[in-house]
Amino acid sequence: MSKQQIPTLASTFVQTLDAMGQGAARMAVALSGGLDSSALLHLAHAWAQEHGAALHAFHVHHGLSPNADAWQAHCEQACAALGVPFAARRVQLDPAAGTGTEAAARKARYAALGGMCREHGVTLLLTAHHLDDQAETVLLQLLRGSGPAGLSGMDAANAAPGLLDNDTLLMARPLLSASRPQLEAYVAEHGIAYVNDESNSDPRFARNALRHQVMPALAQAFPGFQQRFARSAAHAQSAQRLLTEIAQQDLAACLDGDCIDIGHLRQLSLDRSYNLLRHWFGTRQLRMPSTAWLSEMVTQLLEARYDAQLLVTHPDCHVRRHRDRLYLTPKLADLPGTREDQFDQSPGQDFVWQGEASQAFPAYGGVLHFDRADQGFAPDWLRAQALVIEFRRGGERLKLAPNRSTRPLKYHYQECGIPAWERGRLPVVRTAADVLYAAGLGMDCRHVSDEAGQRIALRWESV
Repeated sequence: MSKQQIPTLASTFVQTLDAMGQGAARMAVALSGGLDSSALLHLAHAWAQEHGAALHAFHVHHGLSPNADAWQAHCEQACAALGVPFAARRVQLDPAAGTGTEAAARKARYAALGGMCREHGVTLLLTAHHLDDQAETVLLQLLRGSGPAGLSGMDAANAAPGLLDNDTLLMARPLLSASRPQLEAYVAEHGIAYVNDESNSDPRFARNALRHQVMPALAQAFPGFQQRFARSAAHAQSAQRLLTEIAQQDLAACLDGDCIDIGHLRQLSLDRSYNLLRHWFGTRQLRMPSTAWLSEMVTQLLEARYDAQLLVTHPDCHVRRHRDRLYLTPKLADLPGTREDQFDQSPGQDFVWQGEASQAFPAYGGVLHFDRADQGFAPDWLRAQALVIEFRRGGERLKLAPNRSTRPLKYHYQECGIPAWERGRLPVVRTAADVLYAAGLGMDCRHVSDEAGQRIALRWESV
């Protein structure tokens, strides 16, 4: 590596940071202490001094290595020598997550970095990903069978609120076009000390296996393959942008409130349907479904009859169909008596209203509010009632207005378009003789009045 190439690294960094404009006024380096992030710290410090920007360095202590304490101490000392404010956070990996050490460490690391940025008012986080990292990422995604989104690799800059747990933070990779040899030469030229993470040599991790076994063979057979991989990633990014534009247009045409009109979905080709549904899942911050799962779901959607109550389970939610509409609903904890195929046969919960603004009913998944209103139950009358809250048993009837007939709850739910899976979680409040209130529908008008004086209106809030 000649000295003429060394300024190229600095100029690339400067060009990237200058493009950030005012966004780089308060920035931080994600500092592990390794060669890459140590070079990044040195470059960022020089840029910040020249531009009068506030620079921080943040370190995440995973506790996975016996050397972790020494690495943190090294980072703190390196920052002290440069006069860069330093902060560190210890994280513990969740062994029950079932995602593997690499994925769990990555998730915890980025959440910690996002938290430290928020605490210190940092709006731009710099990471030391470089050209070889990009090539590894593209190759890993190719081996996983990923589509254009995965093969796009890493962006030079992007927001990742789900990963960083920070809605205002931009993450930039100013060294993404620089090679590992360039970084090594820069560190050697400037005498920058760094640490070595022994886990980077462990071939049990997929990225390490590629780095130490596959990439050297590719470099020997195809010199400069990293740049070509980066070009392929750029082409994939362009293709993905087009797919996203199409998905946004299709979603706008198919969306009905929070659900999708299956009639519109049927008019699309299968490829556009898959593209639309993947985009929809993405907008809801849900994990991307596999192609096989998506294909099976679409087949069920399109072949089911109009009135079918379709339920497909996704790792993060339930996919349901109601009245030719597609819904994404959360996975809720089971409550006694909430099975959709049968009525509740368990005894209800007795209670008395004593003037409080609300009462919590955890067994029914919510809170019953007693709101002061112009129209509702007379307070003295309501206090005198022995009340029961329960899930419907079947046969309950309700009269919602004087000019409307008394009808079974089933017909009210149908008329209001309340899906079957929601009905099972909506309790009723009754006396020994009558239903007074049905969650999702309203109060029975036969005990409601708007005469002079304050009245109490019931309102159910699911939690």
